[in-house]
Amino acid sequence: MRFTGHLDLHRAWERTFRRAHLPLAYTQGFHPQPRIQLAGALPLGFTSSCELADIWLEQDLPVESTLTALQTAAPPGLAVHQADAVDDRLPPLQVLLRSATYAVQLEAEQPDLAQRVAALLAATELPRVRREKAYDLRPLIEALAVDPQDPAGLSMQLAARDSATGRPEEVVAALGFDPTAAHYHRSALLLAETGSA
Repeated sequence: MRFTGHLDLHRAWERTFRRAHLPLAYTQGFHPQPRIQLAGALPLGFTSSCELADIWLEQDLPVESTLTALQTAAPPGLAVHQADAVDDRLPPLQVLLRSATYAVQLEAEQPDLAQRVAALLAATELPRVRREKAYDLRPLIEALAVDPQDPAGLSMQLAARDSATGRPEEVVAALGFDPTAAHYHRSALLLAETGSA
């Protein structure tokens, strides 16, 4: 699943709901699409244990039986941990998403990793270029630390708002390491408070 692209992941969810015999809702029009919205696209090659999705059904069903059906039908590598019924009046997850946390494993132990992290955090700006557009990476880094249990590991929290998204491979590059030689795992998606129980 690590090398499953965003659109393919949508199709995997659609097939999972079909195998589970759940009444997935579709959009109207000439090309109906399943009403599935992932909170945030997971970059290709990343693993995750925290992905969230808004998925609409044609009818209300008991949450527990729906969860069981999905867990049974899910393909290898796609685990369904929780399901909740959500009020349609609440904002979608894509709107609520604020930040994401990552565990990053570098290729090898780096003796000066702590010093590099400290220098990066002390910087007032970190100019970068993505898709030929210049931007400042520094305000997108909300937290960054060396894993106390792993001298080759990093934990980071990055902004994940619309038009203000930090990418962990850019942080690794800014630290002076080869971003293609690291492993990236998304461990949490942090949402804005909705004021609802």
